[in-house]
Amino acid sequence: MNLLKHKKIIFVGGKGGVGKSTSSAALALAFSQSGQKTLIVSTDPAHNLGDIFHKEVGNEQTKLLNQLWGVEINPVEESKKYIESVKQNLKGLVRSDMVAEVHRQIDMASASPGADEAALFDRIVSIILEERENFDKIIFDTAPTGHTIRLLSLPELMGVWIDGMLERRKKINDNYSKLLNDGAPVEDPIYNVLQKRKNKFSKVRDIILDGSQTGFTFVLIPERLPILETEKAIKQLDAHHLHVRTLIVNKVLPDYADGEFLQKRKNQEQDYLTQIGKVFQKQTLIKIPLFEEDISDQQKLSVFADYVKLAFEEVTS
Repeated sequence: MNLLKHKKIIFVGGKGGVGKSTSSAALALAFSQSGQKTLIVSTDPAHNLGDIFHKEVGNEQTKLLNQLWGVEINPVEESKKYIESVKQNLKGLVRSDMVAEVHRQIDMASASPGADEAALFDRIVSIILEERENFDKIIFDTAPTGHTIRLLSLPELMGVWIDGMLERRKKINDNYSKLLNDGAPVEDPIYNVLQKRKNKFSKVRDIILDGSQTGFTFVLIPERLPILETEKAIKQLDAHHLHVRTLIVNKVLPDYADGEFLQKRKNQEQDYLTQIGKVFQKQTLIKIPLFEEDISDQQKLSVFADYVKLAFEEVTS
């Protein structure tokens, strides 16, 4: 089924400022309140998870509430760990007089654009593979839309890159085998490391593409730019066979909002809500009202979560 409530792994994306982190937290709370062991993972550098739950949340799992755990991935820390793991993988594979130069090249590569994203994805891959048996739900609160698309398309891109590296290593090994080893296969530890990495990415890619396990949702508000960006993002993900079936339409003015100023806003908002209904006919819409106060504690977050649970019930019935 395409219902978000049935997915084990959920990625939540959206334009900055639309309430993406709050929506992710409300989803996680709704699942945990229904008795499902839930892990919420923030991959957005501007973490809000700790602020929402009033807990110190770090790079490792922190218990937030009953049946609910959280992680805030630190891209800088992950990048350092990632680089160290690369160095460890090369230990014993490089001549001792070349180690310093190889490490220098690796450190230079770590400062290149995209290094943090690669390290971030490596952690996400590990969480999916290692924790999906330990939790009923894993929710990823991702960075704004552009980062989300790159993050989710990375398995495909990395797979192509590793295939190219493996092909080059194989040709080199075949040549060495013919020239130096009398035709016998050459043991190549680097080839083995790359092959393991390819298998790891391939396994996660299969999980992400499996619609019975993984779901995607975007958060938007009834305004022009979030609508345009969400439409564009959905098309881009469709191109990678990643289909968004649910949208959270946040901060909808409630019926009881009164006054001439708010009435003008509601009239304009109604036009955008009509547009959302037309543009996103293939998606299930979960509408969340604009609350009188910020979602600043668990009690207010529970009200948000109640709307999510109600929407799930309405879709199911």
